Amino acid sequence: MLELHRAGHIRLPAKKWFVNNPFVNRKRPAKVTTDQSRVDGKLSDIKPLQFCQVRRTASEKLFNSLIEHYHYLGYCHPVGEQLKYIVYSQQRPIACLAWSSAPRHIGCRDRFIGWSAHSRKEHIHLLAYNTRFLILPWVRVDCAASHILARMAKIVCQDWQTIYSHGIYFLETFVNKQHFAGTCYKAANWIYLGDTTGRGKNDQTNKANRSIKAVWGYPLSKHFRTLLSSEAP
Repeated sequence: MLELHRAGHIRLPAKKWFVNNPFVNRKRPAKVTTDQSRVDGKLSDIKPLQFCQVRRTASEKLFNSLIEHYHYLGYCHPVGEQLKYIVYSQQRPIACLAWSSAPRHIGCRDRFIGWSAHSRKEHIHLLAYNTRFLILPWVRVDCAASHILARMAKIVCQDWQTIYSHGIYFLETFVNKQHFAGTCYKAANWIYLGDTTGRGKNDQTNKANRSIKAVWGYPLSKHFRTLLSSEAP
């Protein structure tokens, strides 16, 4: 009926009430002032780096603000299991990374792992998805991004076990091919798995309706296929 109304074929009465959707009406993170003086030089100049998991801490607002105002996608409230990290150099934030539960189905990833539909359903929680990776725009240090990714792989695995009481065996991310080449992931030994279909998880048309993204993965164990494909008794 709503489609008929919009097309002008019928006229519906005015809406009497509106349902509040807290996710749609969620306030965007406010801008937090931080030191934006240029950081450049060699990787050794900014070491040591401190990786701080900030979800449910006083620093989470800073993380949300940096992602909202300096990442090209902005901030999106994650769902499911999730962790947020700020990387500091000399007490200054230089990077942010967000991790969350993995998408339920990615064709090239599923083929790479080699799991059945049942195994995917049973073990999808053992993957973590890198939803955001931000090197702050005033940071210009060669190899910083790949170094952070390499360090992060070990840290997020340990923290996931501590916080959610189960390990993770595979990391994944999407890279928008219109904007990036995935160079830092390749330099950190991530594996290019293929491209998305551009159709989204609820597609009913079998036609691309969004940008094609490269899928990159990083096994956390040499036995990851066995660990992710074992059938429950």
